[in-house]
Amino acid sequence: MTKRESNFINMVLTLFIIALISSSLLGVVYEQTKGPIAKVALEKKTKAIAEVVPAFDNNPLEDVRNINIDGEAVTVYLAKKQNKIVGLAIDTFTLKGFSGLIRLMVGILPDGTINNTVVLKANETPGLGDKIQKSKSDFSDQFNGKNPSNFILKVKQDGGDVDAITAATISSRAFCDAVKRAYKVYLKEIKE
Repeated sequence: MTKRESNFINMVLTLFIIALISSSLLGVVYEQTKGPIAKVALEKKTKAIAEVVPAFDNNPLEDVRNINIDGEAVTVYLAKKQNKIVGLAIDTFTLKGFSGLIRLMVGILPDGTINNTVVLKANETPGLGDKIQKSKSDFSDQFNGKNPSNFILKVKQDGGDVDAITAATISSRAFCDAVKRAYKVYLKEIKE
């Protein structure tokens, strides 16, 4: 058998075949995992909605509104019981976290009181900023039962009512920013 000479055409053809096989395998894996990933994300969102609003008998995932606040779309899930709104589950965010994006689900009652909050996504510093999550500390519990009309959503260092996490003021401020955005959505939703 003769040895093939290495030339430009052979190298390009070999590289093309390798890239075609690799991209085909990647496409197959993507198609196989797309459904399960979407299912898990939907379950996580459903669980978060149930955690932040009182008991409801409708499907909030079907009673959805998108509100534009601060130039960004924020999703509102209406929780109803016997056709009466018992709470709004607001999928809010902030880009002011130490590591950037923080997504929260904030439950607000019809009178404007914060019922509960759940962190959906955050990449804050382990041991410090990640204390915004309920599994790490009780920081977020101080928002429960408070109405932002008379509870200033700023850390105490900035003249607000929120006790910041020690050594994680940036994450604390970001959490307040996301909750404040949810309250703006609530005010806009109630007026409409």
